[in-house]
Amino acid sequence: MADDRQGRLPAGPDPPVRAVRAARSGRPGAGAGPTGTARRIIRLNYGFQLLFNLLWWMPVFYAYQKAAGLSDGQIFGIQSIYYVAFCLFEIPTGLIADRIGARNCLRAGAVVMTAANLAPVVSASYTGFLVHFLAIAAGRSLTSGAASAYLYDGLRAENCDEHYLRAEGTARALGLAAKVVCWPLVGPLMSVAHSAPYVLSAAGAAGSLACVVALPRLAGSDGGEPKADGGRGAFLRDAGTALRCVASSRWLALVMVQGVAVFTLSRICQVNLFQPILLDHGIAEASHGGVMAAMTVAEAVAAARPQWLSRRLPPVAWVSVLSLALAGALAAMTFGGPWAVVVLLCLFAAATGFAYPVQRKLVNDAVPAHAPRATLLSVESIVDRAVCALAAIAVGAYLSAGRLDALLWHSALATLVLLAVFQLLLRGRAVRRGVTGREGRPTPPEGTPAGAAGRSGTERSRARRPR
Repeated sequence: MADDRQGRLPAGPDPPVRAVRAARSGRPGAGAGPTGTARRIIRLNYGFQLLFNLLWWMPVFYAYQKAAGLSDGQIFGIQSIYYVAFCLFEIPTGLIADRIGARNCLRAGAVVMTAANLAPVVSASYTGFLVHFLAIAAGRSLTSGAASAYLYDGLRAENCDEHYLRAEGTARALGLAAKVVCWPLVGPLMSVAHSAPYVLSAAGAAGSLACVVALPRLAGSDGGEPKADGGRGAFLRDAGTALRCVASSRWLALVMVQGVAVFTLSRICQVNLFQPILLDHGIAEASHGGVMAAMTVAEAVAAARPQWLSRRLPPVAWVSVLSLALAGALAAMTFGGPWAVVVLLCLFAAATGFAYPVQRKLVNDAVPAHAPRATLLSVESIVDRAVCALAAIAVGAYLSAGRLDALLWHSALATLVLLAVFQLLLRGRAVRRGVTGREGRPTPPEGTPAGAAGRSGTERSRARRPR
C-alpha cells in the first residue's frame, strides 16, 4: 500500500468531518456500531469472500479429472505443483498489494480466478488442469493477504477496528454456509451440463470482481497514483522491510509459526485425508457429501462466533488449545467406528472455525506500524503452504504404504512437539523483552481477550482520537 499502510486518518490541520463528529459525540470504540462506510466495507467483503471462494468443483474435481483420463499420479502431481506454485507466488503478490493497493490487487485476483475456472472448460486435459491450478494459485495469492489487509485498514480508518474479528469470522461462516447449500447441487447440475461446476465457479469469481469494484477507496492506500520511488527497487525495499519486521519482532514470528499447526492440520485433513479416512471406516462414497456438509456447518457456526472464546483465555492460548484439539481429534479417529469418526470430523471442523479468525487477528495485531501489511501476511501464508507441501508428500508416502493410522498419530505428535517448542519460546526472557505492539505499545502474549488483542485498556474503553 502507499504511505500510510495502517489506514489511519490522513495528517493535516483539518481532519475529516466524520472523525470530528465521532470525537465530539464521544462514540465508544468497543460498543458502538460501525459507521456507514465501515458497514459497506464489511458487506462487500462478505460478498467477495463468498463468491471468490465458492468453488463448485471442489467435491468432484478428483472424479472430474479421472473422467478426463488423468491418472492418480498426474492428479496428485498437479496438487504438489499447486502447493509449490502458491508458495512462489505469495511474496511477489504481497509486494504487489503493498505497491498498487489492496483493492487493486483484489481486482486482479478476481480476474485471474475467473479465467482459471474456465481453463478446464476450454481444455479438459492434463495441460488444461495444470494451467487451471497454477492460475488458481496465482489468483488466491493475489487476494490472500490483500483481502485481510484491506478489511483491517478500512475498519481502522473508520475507527471501527473492534469489528474486525467478527467481520472476518462472519465472512468465513457465510462462505462455508454457501458451500453447504451449493455443493449438494453439483451432481444434478453435472447431469445437465458436465462442465457446470467450473462454469458456475467462474461466474462466482466474476461476481466477486463486481464486489471489489464497489469497495470504497482508502485514503493513501490504493496506489492510484504513480509512486515516485516505484519500480524494482521499491519492491525489493518492501520485501526487505517485511523480512526485517519478522526478524526484529519475535512476537510476530512466533504468532506466524503457531498458525502453521492450525492451517496444516486443517488443510491436510479436510482436503487430502477426508476421503481416505471415511473409506477406511467403511463409509461409502455416496455419504461423503453429507459428511462434508455436516463438517462445513460445524465450521461455519464456529467461525461466525469467535467471540465465544473471548472471556476465557487470551487469544494466543486459544490458538494453542484449538491446535491441540485438532491433533487429539486426528489421533482419536484411529479408535472410533464410523459414527464416532463423523462426530470427530465435525469437532475437528468446529475447532478450525474458531481458530482461523482469532489467528488472523493475532497476526494483524502483531504487525508493526508502517510495515507492509499485505507482504507480511503473505509471509505467513507462504510458511503455511510450504509446510503443507511437505506434509502432502508425507501423506502420499504413508497412504501408499497403507499406514493411515500411523499418519494420524504422527501428525498429532508433531503438533504436540511444535506447540511445546512454541510455549518454551513464548515464556523465554528474550521474547518477553522483545515483544512490542503497534506504535511501541507492549503486546503481552497473555491476559488480553481474543476480541481485543493488541489494544490497551484505555483504547478498549473509549474511541480513538483522530490522528
